[in-house]
Amino acid sequence: MSDPAPADRYARASASARLDRTHPITAAFAASQRFTLDPFQIEGCRALEEGRSVLVAAPTGAGKTIVGEFAVHLAMREPGDKAFYTTPMKALSNQKFRELQDVYGPDEVGLLTGDTNINGNARIVVMTTEVLRNMLYADSPALRGLRYVVMDEVHYLADRFRGAVWEEVIIHLAPSVRLISLSATVSNAEEFGDWLDTVRGDTEVIVSETRPVPLEQHVLVRGDLLPLFDDRAGIATAQVNQELMRIRSFKGQNFERNHRVQASNSARQAGYEASRRRPNRGGKRPVRSANVQRIERLDRPDVVELLSRANLLPAIFFIFSRAGCDAAVQQVRRAGVRLTSQDERREIRAVIEERTRTLLEEDLAVLGFWEWRDNLERGVASHHAGLLPAFKEVVEELFQRKLVKVVFATETLALGINMPARTVVLEKLEKFNGEARVAITSGEYTQLTGRAGRRGIDVEGHAVIQWTEGLDPQAVAALASRRTYPLNSSFRPTYNMAVNLIDQFGRAKAREILESSFAQFQADRAVVGLARQVKEQEESLAGYAKAMTCDRGDFAEYSRIRRELSDVEKLNRKDANASRRTRDERLRHIASLRKQMQRHPCHQCPDREQHARWAERYWKLKRDVDKLRRQIETRTGTVARIFDRVVDVLGALEYVSIDGDGTTTLTPAGRTMRRIYGERDLLVAESLRRGIWKDLDAASLAALACSLVYEPRRDDGGPGERGLPRGAFRPAFEATLSLWQELDDLEQEHRLPGTEPVSAGLAQAMHTWARGGMLDRVLVEADMAAGDFVRWSKQTIDLLDQLSIVADQPIAGTARKALDAVRRGIVAYSGV
Repeated sequence: MSDPAPADRYARASASARLDRTHPITAAFAASQRFTLDPFQIEGCRALEEGRSVLVAAPTGAGKTIVGEFAVHLAMREPGDKAFYTTPMKALSNQKFRELQDVYGPDEVGLLTGDTNINGNARIVVMTTEVLRNMLYADSPALRGLRYVVMDEVHYLADRFRGAVWEEVIIHLAPSVRLISLSATVSNAEEFGDWLDTVRGDTEVIVSETRPVPLEQHVLVRGDLLPLFDDRAGIATAQVNQELMRIRSFKGQNFERNHRVQASNSARQAGYEASRRRPNRGGKRPVRSANVQRIERLDRPDVVELLSRANLLPAIFFIFSRAGCDAAVQQVRRAGVRLTSQDERREIRAVIEERTRTLLEEDLAVLGFWEWRDNLERGVASHHAGLLPAFKEVVEELFQRKLVKVVFATETLALGINMPARTVVLEKLEKFNGEARVAITSGEYTQLTGRAGRRGIDVEGHAVIQWTEGLDPQAVAALASRRTYPLNSSFRPTYNMAVNLIDQFGRAKAREILESSFAQFQADRAVVGLARQVKEQEESLAGYAKAMTCDRGDFAEYSRIRRELSDVEKLNRKDANASRRTRDERLRHIASLRKQMQRHPCHQCPDREQHARWAERYWKLKRDVDKLRRQIETRTGTVARIFDRVVDVLGALEYVSIDGDGTTTLTPAGRTMRRIYGERDLLVAESLRRGIWKDLDAASLAALACSLVYEPRRDDGGPGERGLPRGAFRPAFEATLSLWQELDDLEQEHRLPGTEPVSAGLAQAMHTWARGGMLDRVLVEADMAAGDFVRWSKQTIDLLDQLSIVADQPIAGTARKALDAVRRGIVAYSGV
């Protein structure tokens, strides 16, 4: 492509200079960066400088966080102004906290993530979204002076479990706060932006689909990296490399030919094979015809070596199972692959020793520390949720520093953490979703391959798909070309949300607020489209009604009788196994309908069948219109209706008092519930009110709190009677389970979905840990990876912390002791 003409360059420079004069803060900020800002980044910063909120939707690695950082920059220019930077994950919060500290110094930056509280009154505070939601409901003094809120990874509001929190924050922030929403590329960004504009005021929507580093896509066939797209056509046309299509076609033809040969010979072979049949001791596959070329997959060590020779490291291999990630590391280790120099190995060991020095010596062997360290020194690691947080942080740091060259990771790595690679390898294009193996979506493909290409380092990123049996290059190309990633609300009112809204605004105003949710906004937009369809189809109905008009009488009535007669006759023919009584009743009904039809004046009309054809169209369309009307009725006011059911449950349990005129106020129990957050808010509040945990000691309360947050695997059969902690835990757990059943029945009565049963699958392990048990014993009892145990422990700590604040004595004191007992060893570790 030729350079722009001098006149064009001059015009652009002049326009840029004019904009710099009108947006001096943006110009100065851009000039201070290490790289030239992209147009979408400049646009976002200018909108903020003009005093507007922004939604920035851009691909992974495009640098959208620079707009959030500019908001922080604006806050720090004015004495007393504050900026909050929210993220969906503690790991992201920790990472952003360190980055902002490097810019503004430790005194100006704080961190709040539920289990970490550092400098919470600073002017810049990084936090998880839940922390900000809780601050808003508590009307925290820390909100004074808040001018900007950055919501990183805002597309998380589609998350089924946590998404509602994002909408709560967006709705409840003071109107004076400017909101900076940063999202992955979504296909309905404009719709989301329209909602933000409705609830937050003037919001600029900025969408960029340009990757900062172009992506080259390959298919690995045997030892060859073949382009997915024809280089001459380019990705815009999605023209698949014809060589890949020939490989697939050649294999398919040979398979079909081989299948025909086998079929023709099958009778002749049957007797021979029966006489020669022997057990297949070697476990090998049946011998294939020489005509069929089976494309052998390269072993992982060979793929790593191939990428290394092609200068395509560092690489992330996405494997959709934790066990698969760990097994891949072992394969590479056993093959003797070493990707690091002696100097790099020394540097790796120094980082490991620095970041893990607080781990207890006796725990290191249990955690597989020595083998893990040796793998890192070879330049290889796994990364998944089962990994200890300390280990995950080390892997992330070493990969960012280009010391670890290959990471085998689950898809969680694709969400937010700053770990770009030169190459991303996808071994399969399907994953297990908890119920079945399903193909990954185009949105997931984009998210995963978005890690390929390091800005400022790589000229292009590389995505490598390994050839598998049945791979369709055309389908892969469609997956890589499409950008369908819609953002859909998962918002629903909870008990905690209801009592907080009623307390702050009253019931009527609370309903209005919920009507402003993105969930209702999307439902209402759908209603607009449905209403338009109804209006168009009503015009057609009127035309059909006119066409079937009969001068002998009401043909609509006549056609209704005919239709009913036809339906009953059809049912009578199909339902041959009906009882004699039922069949007799139907026959009498058929005779009655025939008599009505024959006596109707329209029956004698000479144009009867012509009218009947129009009537058939009329009734068919009317059925469709009625269905649309029912959809409109169910969607209008959906969120407010669910809120009313939630309030009715709260009223039945006396958390709210409802007067005859509908005025709703909180009772003392309702005021307690305001500070209980989580899926089990109602169960926790009711358990406290009934005092069923008052006799528990610290270890037993920790075990019970764990049972409320723990979500067992599908194949987890539960601990059984022998697996439960002894003493006061068992009667308290049984009472809690009975209470859950009682509340679940009440929710079903009020047409609410209810919650999953309480599970004590991790109770014994948590009880042992809270009593000071050794890590090796606890992990055996838990039957889970250390990282999983830490995650459930931190959720247990969050709940115990709430209990220590809202519960009466003695539970509050016991909760504090339990919290301290759980927060030790690997659970207490913090990399910040």
